[in-house]
Amino acid sequence: MEQITVLYPEELCLLSTVACVLGTVEMFSQAERFWTSQGRIPKYQLLVAGTSGKKEYVRNLVSIKTDAHIAEIRKTKLIIIPSALPPKDTEDNAVMTDWIAKQHKAGADIASMCSGAFILAATGILDGKNCSTHWTHADKFRQLYPNVNLQANQLITDENGIYTNGGAYSFLNLLIYLIQKYYDRETAIYCSKYLQIEIDRNTQSVFSIFSGQKQHGDEIVQQAQEFIESNVDTKIFIEDLSSKFAIGRRNFDRRFIKATGNTPIEYAQRVKIETAKKAFETTRKTVNEVMYEVGYNDVKAFREVFRKITGMAPLAYRAKYNNTL
Repeated sequence: MEQITVLYPEELCLLSTVACVLGTVEMFSQAERFWTSQGRIPKYQLLVAGTSGKKEYVRNLVSIKTDAHIAEIRKTKLIIIPSALPPKDTEDNAVMTDWIAKQHKAGADIASMCSGAFILAATGILDGKNCSTHWTHADKFRQLYPNVNLQANQLITDENGIYTNGGAYSFLNLLIYLIQKYYDRETAIYCSKYLQIEIDRNTQSVFSIFSGQKQHGDEIVQQAQEFIESNVDTKIFIEDLSSKFAIGRRNFDRRFIKATGNTPIEYAQRVKIETAKKAFETTRKTVNEVMYEVGYNDVKAFREVFRKITGMAPLAYRAKYNNTL
């Protein structure tokens, strides 16, 4: 029987860390129970491995008793890293990231949940690979790990045994995905039904709330951001915007991308669509009314951009999130 290890990074714990660990134990227990109930031999043993050996209470509320220290884990099929604080420069954290890297080199697959991506990225394993994390952490993640291809809209990324997922309780969707990978589709469907978790979700775009990155120190770019945000109802031409600040278009684009992670066009689209989302959530306005208010006059173009950013059509979004209708 092979082993799956759930990391419990004691010094970096949040309440969400505990939720991820307990959710993983529950989900894989159900998967193993279903698997063996079909007359098959046991497949995986799940262990929770700590990193410091200290008993720490999260928010003076809860503490997890681990099965082992990571140093005792010699070989594992899969390491699951829960949501956690970004690792600091401590001896325990260095031991933890070294252990993850060595296990991966020895053949272990790795999966990170939510902000656990910071721990995984600290090992260097994610360099050059795609990755997801909670959308609120995207700017900080890009600053700390510029060599990782952050895909903040993706719910799950899968790069040959390196798995990451988006924010908060979407870790349950990652677990369903992993159960399908490590058991089979039938077991994944059973777990999704038994624990009532939607199967085959693939985006967290609809949950994102766009807030432009402004902690970058480029005053011109910040002024451009403020102009875009103050003129949501206007169709903005980037050539005019770069001329307004007396910067060539190519240089303006380069500075804007470096500062915000978006091109000027992408930024303007996200600002407009965020305004449109709020209108659909809180008013009875039609698609056309909202479209005109955010500077579009082509309904097809508006729908395409809205779907690209949110993963949903405007009418579907309004139906899902507006409780005044």
